[in-house]
Amino acid sequence: MSTPESEQRLVAGRYRLRRLLGEGSMGTVWEAYDEFLRRPVAVKQVRLPPDGEVAELRERTLREARAIAVVSHPNVIVLHDVAREDDEPFVVMEFMAAASMAELLTANGAMSTEQAAVVGDAVAAGLQAAHEAGVVHRDVKPGNVLVGPDGRVKLTDFGIARNVSERTMTSTGIMLGSPCYIAPEIASGEAVTPQADLWGLGATLFAAVEGHAPYDADAPAMEIVAQVVDAEVPSLTYDGPIHKVITGLMVKDPIERMPLREVRELLYPLLPPPGSPVYDSFALAPTPPEEARTVLTKPAAVESGTDTGAPLAAVPGPLPFLEVPAPEVPLPRRTPLATGLLAVSAVVLFLTATVGGFALTRTVGGEAILPPGAPTTASQQASAPLRELVPRTADAATLAGEQGGSFAIPVPGDWVKFVEQRSAKTLPNSTRVHWVSPDGASELVVERFPNFYPKYTAEQYLRVLAGRTPSYRTVGTTPMDSGTPEPATQLTYRSIDTAGNMPSGTNVNRSSFANILPRGNDLWVVSVTVPVEQEDTGRRGLFARIAPEFRTLG
Repeated sequence: MSTPESEQRLVAGRYRLRRLLGEGSMGTVWEAYDEFLRRPVAVKQVRLPPDGEVAELRERTLREARAIAVVSHPNVIVLHDVAREDDEPFVVMEFMAAASMAELLTANGAMSTEQAAVVGDAVAAGLQAAHEAGVVHRDVKPGNVLVGPDGRVKLTDFGIARNVSERTMTSTGIMLGSPCYIAPEIASGEAVTPQADLWGLGATLFAAVEGHAPYDADAPAMEIVAQVVDAEVPSLTYDGPIHKVITGLMVKDPIERMPLREVRELLYPLLPPPGSPVYDSFALAPTPPEEARTVLTKPAAVESGTDTGAPLAAVPGPLPFLEVPAPEVPLPRRTPLATGLLAVSAVVLFLTATVGGFALTRTVGGEAILPPGAPTTASQQASAPLRELVPRTADAATLAGEQGGSFAIPVPGDWVKFVEQRSAKTLPNSTRVHWVSPDGASELVVERFPNFYPKYTAEQYLRVLAGRTPSYRTVGTTPMDSGTPEPATQLTYRSIDTAGNMPSGTNVNRSSFANILPRGNDLWVVSVTVPVEQEDTGRRGLFARIAPEFRTLG
């Protein structure tokens, strides 16, 4: 299963690969040891494809990491790190001493209703957290459900988890997902939605109570896919209380599938009391991590604590980034004069800290340090200095599943990103990707309206913009190109915002510069907004450098 050389490999200077846990077409998973924090971890070594696809693989690996990182839930494996070693990507995750549900079914056959209910409730809870974060797992199956001997259940391997707008097939035509558990709409290449995971959960519960997959796992993959898409949903021989949940999830029409909240409501009465040994009867026990094996073999007296001579854990050594303190040197006794000077210094320091604390509090609260109404001179007005721009890629996908939302754009390196979904009665839903300056005064926004054309026009967008922007006033518009289906336009406008964290009636005047860009059926809007006193430097120092470099990536 592993070689001495691979077991000794050190990744990123801290993760020691120890034991091969699993291997597939997308990569290899190792049990490893974090020598920095001294804990077991799971390391996924991503398999490198031909040279032409290396960049795409790296992006997919980062997408996997982002997918896991935004999902925080007890029933989802935690992401620790993303590392690169010899130009290979590695994903470092929580290690759980557990067996997969697939291994348990192979060794023991079908689960009891109680055991299946524990799995179903845990996976449903993890999927709820993922969907709320905008992530679809897309490969829910017994092999991706880990079951611990203490009854803990965790969903793992978000390796093909995608934002809901992305493709089902890779560039090489490989289907992302296991044929026996893949949702019919994904198998047929339709839009991906969170409902796809509902089918996967239903198929996983089918396997739990029947002891085998819904479809013949030994059949050719395309034959299975054809059955998933065209054949009737497999029938159950199991007739227990989970029957209703499975049939409610395995419905061809995604809209008709049972929601996760209802799944959990039906499973809740079937759950055992907390702490029950639900899986004690299973024959296959997980192998503990290497450093835990020595603990498990210690004499009972040591484990119980009755052996008072038990050694403590090894000294971890100095913490990172801290200097070793110098040896203590006895201080000389102070004279009365020195004592008096020390008292004066203490008073000065107290006053300095008080004034500094007041200034810091008002700054954090968004208020001016000077009293309200103090005049602001031209010399006091902030400028928008030239900033170092860093190329960024992002995805303006929507929850409806429209494709083609990736783009690239340069962004100031210290600006913070967030994404929002917007809806308007007279326009299609849009996705806005924001980058905001550290002081909150300026921002860059890339907004995408998918399938905007031919139903809508840029003039309709401008009417909505004017209606939702306080005190909107156009400064100027400039046609940019002849374009199709209508010309691109550069727009400058001003607005007046009421700052919620400032005294009542205080307004903030802003200037915005925007490129309105028809791209195929989509409308893209790239805008930079700055305080009005920074209008000139905002235009030349930011917008003029950023907007021309915007590129859609498909």
